[in-house]
Amino acid sequence: QVHPVESGGGSVQSGGSLRLSCAASRNSDPRDCLAWFRQAPGKEREGVAGIDSAGTATYADSVKGRFTVSRNADKTMLYLQMDSLQPEDTATYFCAVRGRYCSPHDLFKIEYTYWGQGTQVTVSS
Repeated sequence: QVHPVESGGGSVQSGGSLRLSCAASRNSDPRDCLAWFRQAPGKEREGVAGIDSAGTATYADSVKGRFTVSRNADKTMLYLQMDSLQPEDTATYFCAVRGRYCSPHDLFKIEYTYWGQGTQVTVSS
């Protein structure tokens, strides 16, 4: 079992931008769901953005209009462009991959097969 590898985290000031990358580290499956989750200290992990099996992007309400999720054609790379970052975006961001079908409705609810180690994003005010 090979885990995804995230990169691109760091520290920025409020209003700044970061771009996260995730290498899926496995041969892709046409059904793959790819998603970004985050977890802040003392809080539960939450879905941030992802792309379902059909290629539809889904976003959490808290990041709509600020974050953009994308992937390459063969589903081996997932990206998260984060603009207008706010202190409440501070968290460890995880990449998740699932080799089975998913839809926008359950993108953040399903059990993911592969998880990365996470990359830290810190936004100061």
